Amino acid sequence: MQEHQAAFDVIVSGAGPVGLFLACELALAKASVLVLERDADPHSPFKQLPFGIRGLSAPTIEALYRRGLLDELEVPRRLKNPFGSGTAQAATAPRQAGHFAGIGFRADLVDASRWPWRLAGSPDSSAIAEMAELEKVLARRAQALGVRIRRGCEVEGFTQSGEEGQVQAGGLSFTSRWLVGCDGARSAVRKCGGFDFAGTEPEFTGYSVQLELADAEKLGAGRKLTPAGLYFQTQPGFLVMQEFDGGAGHRAHTLTREHIEAVLRRVSGTDVSVRALHAASTWTDRARQATRYRQGRVLLAGDAAHIHAPLGGQGLNLGIGDAMNLGWKLAATIHGTAPEGLLDTYESERQPVGERVLDWARAQVVLMRPDPASRALRAIVEDLMDTPDGATYMAGRVRGIGLRYELGDGHPLVGGSAPDFAFEDGTRLGELMRDGRAFLLDFSGQAPLHQLAERHAGRLRYVAARADEDFGLAALLVRPDGIVAWAAGVEPDAEQAARAAAAWLGD
Repeated sequence: MQEHQAAFDVIVSGAGPVGLFLACELALAKASVLVLERDADPHSPFKQLPFGIRGLSAPTIEALYRRGLLDELEVPRRLKNPFGSGTAQAATAPRQAGHFAGIGFRADLVDASRWPWRLAGSPDSSAIAEMAELEKVLARRAQALGVRIRRGCEVEGFTQSGEEGQVQAGGLSFTSRWLVGCDGARSAVRKCGGFDFAGTEPEFTGYSVQLELADAEKLGAGRKLTPAGLYFQTQPGFLVMQEFDGGAGHRAHTLTREHIEAVLRRVSGTDVSVRALHAASTWTDRARQATRYRQGRVLLAGDAAHIHAPLGGQGLNLGIGDAMNLGWKLAATIHGTAPEGLLDTYESERQPVGERVLDWARAQVVLMRPDPASRALRAIVEDLMDTPDGATYMAGRVRGIGLRYELGDGHPLVGGSAPDFAFEDGTRLGELMRDGRAFLLDFSGQAPLHQLAERHAGRLRYVAARADEDFGLAALLVRPDGIVAWAAGVEPDAEQAARAAAAWLGD
């Protein structure tokens, strides 16, 4: 049988980090997956350092850790994170713990005690990664799990009929029960599927360039806000610029040496000269989101579902969060074990998170505008961020520590990420989650909870153990994506636990 005639449970369009992570999650749950990627060659200078540098937030780090992928990344270990998560290192000299609209906030002002569920010994809440390495590690894992990756094969269209669909790509037709668009801001899946993509138009054009300057000393070091925009030499020969031109530079110009030089002169207000241009790309602060994440058997994730300015590195983290949320729900639907409405919770949980990130990006653009009103507001925000309350708030938002889904009333942990409990035998919760199953943690050792786990054998792992710190909990149910679905702070009610398990795992 030819490959293009084979039937798959899921076809994922896009072999970026989001598409590959989703493919891994589906394959881990025994779904058959084909990944179709438009580009024949995965290599690009914009995926490699320094252009390819990305900040990882706590939910992304936890996702990689819980699937045994974090230790496979070498760049986070080799590159010192300039925005570390703790405050101890700031005891001798204040340093930045991150930034918002280019405004740094100090590590020594961040009060980590306000994040009580983060246990000592857990993975860091922020790290530096490289896109190229992340894609390489995820592709290797996907293929080891049986995922088939076909490059140079762009999705051109699809038709749905009953429980199967036909995906046209690269002149071939592929049969699949589900199609997921992880194919970026210009998503072919989103366009072919007729998804509405609502939002706001850009105010600036951003440039990432590698060049040689004849007189670099005219620019100076660091991030510079100017009457025309912003420029930032990340390191010699690498420059980021923002020109508030309504996005015209992104739409209308060829990126020649002359064009880049003209933009740099306007933004910097100097007569600096560009001797040679080696690489350049543009981006904007256009902020749009799909009004639906699912239509029939077609779903969207990552930049296909939402786009915004890459300010603060939220895009990759938002996309990985989509994949972690969607993977186990779609797999359960495929296998016929999902309770009614489970797949719909992907949109209801992730769309509000996307909206919040888009507004986070828009707020930064307001502070970066080169006008008197924005400069005045920026000065006030700088003062607020130079306080413990302000710095702690910003650090929590930037690192995604406050991410929580509305799963109803109950224990404060419900809807949030499960703490990385350290058990008496030396293992930790995150280390035990590599097979993608849900968890029933029983600190009380009651037999009814063990019986509940037996009813969900194969999909629910039961662990009866004591933890170094259990926050006074008797038991909790953790979804495959690490989100707490139920928790009991006193003697556990087995019937409540059973209802919670049925709501997420089915009967």
